[in-house]
Amino acid sequence: AGRAQAEVVVPTSGGRYDVRLRQRQRLAVYWEEEAAEVRRCTWFYKGDKDNKYIPYSEAFSEELEEAYRIAVTQDEWKKKLESPSREVIILHNPKLMVHYQPVASSDEWGSTPTEQGRPRTVKRGVENIAAEIPNGEPLQIDHLVFVVHGIGPACDIRFRSIVQCVNDFRNVSLSMLQAHFKKAQEQQQIGRVEFLPVNWHSSLHSTGVDVDLERITLPSINRLRHFINDTILDVFFYNSSTYCQTIVDTVASEMNRLYQLFLQRNPLFTGGVSIAGHSLGSLILFDLLTNQKAAPEQDEQSAEGSRTTSSNRGVEEVKEVLRKLELSEYCDLFEKEKMDRQALFLCMQENLKEMGMPLGPRMKLLNYISSQKEMQVEQGLGSREHSREDSRGDSRSCPYRDVGLGQVSANYPQLNYKPSIFFAFGSPIGMFLTVRGVKRIDPNYSLPTCKGFFNIFHPFDPVAYRIEPMIVPEVEFEPMLLPHHKGRKRMHLELKEGLTRMSLDLKNNLLGSLRVAWQSFTRSSLPALE
Repeated sequence: AGRAQAEVVVPTSGGRYDVRLRQRQRLAVYWEEEAAEVRRCTWFYKGDKDNKYIPYSEAFSEELEEAYRIAVTQDEWKKKLESPSREVIILHNPKLMVHYQPVASSDEWGSTPTEQGRPRTVKRGVENIAAEIPNGEPLQIDHLVFVVHGIGPACDIRFRSIVQCVNDFRNVSLSMLQAHFKKAQEQQQIGRVEFLPVNWHSSLHSTGVDVDLERITLPSINRLRHFINDTILDVFFYNSSTYCQTIVDTVASEMNRLYQLFLQRNPLFTGGVSIAGHSLGSLILFDLLTNQKAAPEQDEQSAEGSRTTSSNRGVEEVKEVLRKLELSEYCDLFEKEKMDRQALFLCMQENLKEMGMPLGPRMKLLNYISSQKEMQVEQGLGSREHSREDSRGDSRSCPYRDVGLGQVSANYPQLNYKPSIFFAFGSPIGMFLTVRGVKRIDPNYSLPTCKGFFNIFHPFDPVAYRIEPMIVPEVEFEPMLLPHHKGRKRMHLELKEGLTRMSLDLKNNLLGSLRVAWQSFTRSSLPALE
C-alpha cells in the first residue's frame, strides 16, 4: 500500500501538469517550469481585507486539529497556539477561532507576540467556502496546435512568456467553445483544441553567444543595448547559417518531442496537428515547411518519375565533378551516400572524413567547393544587376522563382507528422521572400506536407506583411477581414469610426456634455460586413 501511495500521479489542467501526491508537487509536463506546492487543505484563515480563505500548511493544520480535538473532547476552550511564524491563534469555541498577527516591533525584540491588530478568522473544514473550483477542460482533444514564438523571450506587450501567452490563447479558445458550441459540447460531438508552446529562444542563448556579445557591447545606454541583444539580434542570428541551424534544429526537435509526448499521454488521439508561428517564428516554420519532403505515395507517378531522374542527374553531376578532379575512385562512395550536387556543396571537412576520404582528396574537393561558391556569389551579384534591368521591363514575363531562393544554407530537419494548417501571425514572410529575391510565387505552389496556410495580421502590426500580392500581383484587393467572435467590429475599426463620428458631431455642435460625447463615440454603426 505504501508503494502504491508513492506512485500516485494525477494529471491536471487538461493533462499539461502532473500532481505527485506524495511529494505534494505540481510539475509541468510539456515545458520547463518550477514545481508548485500542492497542499491538502483542512484549516484556513481569512484576513479583514482578504476575499478568500487561505490554507495553513499541512504540519500546522495537524497541530490545530490536535488542539481542536482535545478542546472538543475535554470541553476546554480558550486554547492558545503559536504558529510557526510566532503568531497567536486562540480557539474560543467551535464557532469562534481567531488568529492574531504580532506587532512588527515584538519580533525584533524577541518578546512574545501580543494580541494586537484586527484578528483573522480561522476556519476548520471546507464547508461553506465558496472556492472557485473550475470544472476542468473537456477530456476529448480534437486537434493539436504547436505555437512558435518570435524574437526575444517576451511574447506580448505585457512582456509575458510564450507559456503564459499560449495559456491565454487556450483560455480564449475554451471560452469560444462555451459561447458558440455549447450544445455540441454538451452532446459530446466535439472536444477541444490543445495549444502547446514551442520555445527556441533559450536554446539559442544557452550556446554561450550571450557572453561573447556582452564582451563587445558598449556600456552606454545599457538597457536599450541589452534589449536589442535579447530581441532584435534573434533576426540576425537566424540569418547566420551557424545559428540558423541551431534554431531550426531546436524548433523541429522540440515539435517532434512534444508530439511524441502528447501521443504517449493521449493514446486515443486521432485528430490533426497544425502549427502556428508569430513574427520571426512564422518565418522559421515557413522555411522548415518548404524543406519538408513529401512521402512518395502522396505524389503522382509522374512527379515520382521526375524526381528519380533528377536525383540520378544529381548523382551524375557529382561523378562528373570527381572525374574532373581526378577522384573517380571515390564515385561509389558518393553514390552510396546519395550525394547530389546540392548536398556536395553542403559538405564540411568532418562529413568527408566520416565517409572515409583521405586527407589529400578531401582538401582537393573542399578547395573546389569553396571556389565554386565564390563564383556563384559573383554571378549572383551580376544576375541581381540584370534582374534590376529586367524589372524595368514587363513584369508579367518574370518567371516564378523557387520559394527556397536565398534561404540560409542549413540542413532543415524533417517533422514526424504532416501539419493540416500553418497559421502565420503578424508575419514578415512576405518581406523576407522579397528581400531574398522571390518576387512572385507560383499560384500552383503548395507546401510539400502542409495543405493549408493562413497569413493573419493586425493592420497596426509593424512587423506584418501580406503574401497574396506576390501570388496574384495583377489584382488589387483588400485583405479579408476576420469576423470578431462577439459579432462586433474589430477594435481598430470601432476606434476609427468612433473618432470620425465624434468629429462630425463636434462640427455640428451637438456635443453638450462628456456623457453625450461618450455616447457619440460608442454608438454602434452598421454591422461589420461578412
